[in-house]
Amino acid sequence: MEEDFKHMVRIARKDIDGNKTIENALAGVKGVGKALSRAIGISMDLDLNQKIGYLPDEEVNKIEEAIRDPKSHDVPDWMLNRRNDYETGETVHLIESDLMMMLRDDLNRLKKTRSYKGRRHEVGLPVRGQRTKSTFRKGSSVGVRRRRGRQ
Repeated sequence: MEEDFKHMVRIARKDIDGNKTIENALAGVKGVGKALSRAIGISMDLDLNQKIGYLPDEEVNKIEEAIRDPKSHDVPDWMLNRRNDYETGETVHLIESDLMMMLRDDLNRLKKTRSYKGRRHEVGLPVRGQRTKSTFRKGSSVGVRRRRGRQ
């Protein structure tokens, strides 16, 4: 069984350490968290504590298909990261570079329409209503600055 072990497994354009458990290895893919990796593992009847390096290539390909289209593997819609898409209205799950490009497009759309969230993103301030009196003070000096000549 040791000769079948793969030290690196490639899933969704990402190299994953073969010594990780299936649950932790799938969570290493951008766009897949612990809950989704667990749901995919349970829907495919996998032992979540097994090391991913021992899986045969056919199982790895099935897992990759499940990550790309979780709805086909009975994963509920509320676990997907792109529900009711702005442009298409579909519920899909995005991973890796597709997810990053979509988030960048969303931010650019908010900035272009000059929405409140877009303007806050532009100037680097908190977007979701946090207090700013004492936090988010990076970049500018706070308080009184001492003169060099005095002691």
